[in-house]
Amino acid sequence: MIIEIKVPSPGESISEVQLASWLVNNGDFVEKDAEIAEIDSDKATLTINAAEEGIIELLAEAGDTIKVGAVVARLDSSAAKPEKSAAAASPAPAPAAPKPAIEESKPIPEPAAPATATTGTGEVKLHISPLARKLMQEKNLSNTDIIDYFSNLRISRSDVEEVAAAGARVSKPKSAPQPAAPAFSRSSERRKMSTLRLKLAQRLVSVKNETAMLTTFNEVNMSRILEVKKKYNEKFKEKYGVSVGFMSFFTKAVTIALKHFPAVNAMIDGDEMIFHDYADIGIAVSAPKGLVVPVVRNAESLSLAQIEQAIKELAVKARDNKITLDDMTGGTFTITNGGVFGSMMSTPILNPPQSAILGMHNIIERPIAVNGQVVIAPMMYVALSYDHRVIDGRESVGFLVKVKELLENPEKMLFDGQDPVQALLEV
Repeated sequence: MIIEIKVPSPGESISEVQLASWLVNNGDFVEKDAEIAEIDSDKATLTINAAEEGIIELLAEAGDTIKVGAVVARLDSSAAKPEKSAAAASPAPAPAAPKPAIEESKPIPEPAAPATATTGTGEVKLHISPLARKLMQEKNLSNTDIIDYFSNLRISRSDVEEVAAAGARVSKPKSAPQPAAPAFSRSSERRKMSTLRLKLAQRLVSVKNETAMLTTFNEVNMSRILEVKKKYNEKFKEKYGVSVGFMSFFTKAVTIALKHFPAVNAMIDGDEMIFHDYADIGIAVSAPKGLVVPVVRNAESLSLAQIEQAIKELAVKARDNKITLDDMTGGTFTITNGGVFGSMMSTPILNPPQSAILGMHNIIERPIAVNGQVVIAPMMYVALSYDHRVIDGRESVGFLVKVKELLENPEKMLFDGQDPVQALLEV
């Protein structure tokens, strides 16, 4: 029975995809549910699986742009699974022990000793491999026969250029080799952009053209966070199976700050603004196919351990190209960490239709003033890019200051951003 394999729909509004790569070869026997191809959509990389086992016939080339629902392969499910050949099934016989040389007249010379032959122009050294020497003996050819043959060949211009390019090593003494001229390349390669990269390019340009984007900066003293990580990381990992990471602290701080500044968690829809009473936080992750932003749902209700576990699960899926459209749909606010690549400061670009994105950066020990004294502290610059159509300067700066305050005093996260003593006194 011939089964047609069609391109599945990656989601609504997506009409075509790019066939990223075939995972099998034409004529291969594939098992049921085996992954046979990867496709790139506007949102993510997905796989096509075999519905049955059988012999596959590929009908499209890798790199082709294909309509959703188009047939890209056929599967012959009636074909029997090929059995291993007798030669492959049985182990190869052990090679026979080499026979001792019987013929004294045909010894095989050592490769290190070059053969010589005398011609009309003098003695010529020949570097003949053992295999070539053996073949010469079988064909009854001598060293002189080989030299005479090549001496009668006409030397062309290309031969001279080849010798010259090689540095004329045949005429130069081995004791003083000349350094080869460095090889420079001016080649270029043209590659077709993936569907994911094309869509990303379009979205980035549209953000710059269609939003009033501004960026505000601040700096965070990471001493307290580093102390907590150092003190509790082993116990935390033992109990929850994940390490204490910076991203969970930032995510928790952001969800609390969003409650104090709800406009930062809003977005524009036509001539209306939508405010959310929940925080679905997008975490920008670098995947093999490009940047993806999976979403941690209702992050405001999660503990640090639950946030770390959710981030780890999404990061693994992104790394293995298993991320789905549902994992990236929605999101009310995004966090991106350029610090893992060594970035000291940047202006992150909005992830539409969201109105704000927080950029983390690397931690550098710098001198700062504390109570009138100069001290060395681990500092991080943070940046908030925001849509000025939705968020005013007061709200953007206040939000970033609140995030800074929570990160420098993580115990305040237990009391929804309030001072612990103030929360205790209920004042």
